[in-house]
Amino acid sequence: MNLAQFFWQGDALARSVAVLLLVMSVGSWVVIVWKTWLLHRASTDVARCMAAFWQSGTVAEAIQKIKAFDRETLVLPMVTAIEIKASETLAGAGQPAMQLTRVLRQALHQTLTQLQQGQVWLATVGATAPFVGLLGTVWGIYHALIGIATAGTMTIDKISGPVGESLLMTAAGLVVAIPAVVAYNVQGRSVARTEAELEGFARDLRDLMVNAAVSDTTSR
Repeated sequence: MNLAQFFWQGDALARSVAVLLLVMSVGSWVVIVWKTWLLHRASTDVARCMAAFWQSGTVAEAIQKIKAFDRETLVLPMVTAIEIKASETLAGAGQPAMQLTRVLRQALHQTLTQLQQGQVWLATVGATAPFVGLLGTVWGIYHALIGIATAGTMTIDKISGPVGESLLMTAAGLVVAIPAVVAYNVQGRSVARTEAELEGFARDLRDLMVNAAVSDTTSR
């Protein structure tokens, strides 16, 4: 029996489970491929942007250089955020150090949210796909037993076929879940490493600007 026959001979629940597993699998692989590409670019771009910033003479020059390297716009929001504009709102009422902390935190959260995209989907698929497959297995075995009871006879050939087909759902659930779990763990380490670099850069930016402000005040 091919997969098409196995699919169409099932009832609505069995088909729904099969379709759900297919959607989970396709969605996971889309996220895996896209996120691998994104994290590779991010790792390269963050290192280049940080080097370009510290080798620049002014913040304006650094912004121009970073625009050429920051393809995923991960570093640029933090660098542009440190150019605090005077304001009569509550946002501009605090000390410069407090304002810097706030704007850098907001920019960093924006960047980290971008890096975390897709991780929830992979975690959800990895945690739920085996149980979705198990639901299809239990439902298929239930129907197999009902069919055997209706026929009134129980032989190996009557059990092995339907039960074996039902167990395919469990295997399908594992096939969907395993790549998602592996990708979540591998990409999670890459995300954590990039996040740590960005958080360190944000602290360095704050210290740099606070020290520059203190130096200006002292010189006056």
